[in-house]
Amino acid sequence: MKLEDFLAYTNSGKRILDPSEELDYSSYLTQEALKVTMELNNAYHTPEEVQDLFAKLTGSPVNRSLSLVPPFYTDCGKNIHVGKNVFINTGCTIQDQGGVYIGDGALIGHHATITTLNHEQDPGKRGDLLPAAVHIGKRVWFGANVTVLPGVTIGDGAIIAAGAVVTKNVPARTIAAGVPARVVKEISE
Repeated sequence: MKLEDFLAYTNSGKRILDPSEELDYSSYLTQEALKVTMELNNAYHTPEEVQDLFAKLTGSPVNRSLSLVPPFYTDCGKNIHVGKNVFINTGCTIQDQGGVYIGDGALIGHHATITTLNHEQDPGKRGDLLPAAVHIGKRVWFGANVTVLPGVTIGDGAIIAAGAVVTKNVPARTIAAGVPARVVKEISE
């Protein structure tokens, strides 16, 4: 399987069957990502070196305005898309097989987790994966320990409070908090 074929399959939202060629390729990508994240996380690197390693991890050029504080974790890397002036703080995990899109100026707090895969509920098919993209708008701010579940879109300028678990879409210019996260306030101009 080729990377382009795998990404086209997962970005379509089709189920990844267990067993399947897609699941085997996902496992291969995990091993490749582990090599790069081990290099990234286990020695000091200048900001430019971190950007270069992130580009190696994602397989695409990285805007030099990216600021990432290791350690950083992913089990794929090839379906992460980052805008300009994005800050990703220490200890973040991005599970990106389903696609993660982070808008310009986003601030991702300590130990945030972004997930794009779910499992089938039927125990007989539990190994099947259900990919769904996560979209994070421009100038979104995540507090520490935020978790975002598959298929969620967070609107431009939103704030996700520390510790929130985001299970559904969050409108632009709102503050969402809690488990599960709910809108608690609109952000005025």
